[in-house]
Amino acid sequence: MAKMIHAMIRVIDLDASLAFYKQALDLDIAERLDFDGFSLVYLRNNENDMELELTWNEGTTEAYTHGTGYGHIAVAVDDLEAEYKKLSELNYNPAEIKEFYREGVLLAKFFFVQDPDGYKIEFLQRHGRYQ
Repeated sequence: MAKMIHAMIRVIDLDASLAFYKQALDLDIAERLDFDGFSLVYLRNNENDMELELTWNEGTTEAYTHGTGYGHIAVAVDDLEAEYKKLSELNYNPAEIKEFYREGVLLAKFFFVQDPDGYKIEFLQRHGRYQ
């Protein structure tokens, strides 16, 4: 059986991305691999088995395009309002908190924020299938 181990995104400003993911998701560097012309940085925290791989390519200055296929990364949190407040105070400008219902029952309570490269991250209140 396959096990998901990481997802990769390309970043322009590695330092800004590292700061964002530390402040927003408490992700630390698990390993950094520097090569001639590029770096791979794997981020994780104790809550996760899966890692986020940041790929930084030396000399790239134009924003990467996300196309129509990329949607978002999702994380579950214990206190959605506290996370929203923290990200707002850090000037990351999260979108408003929304509630999503199905057949009159709360399915999800969530908000989105974008990282320095425009990748969307969905913060979901731990509830139901979102644990």
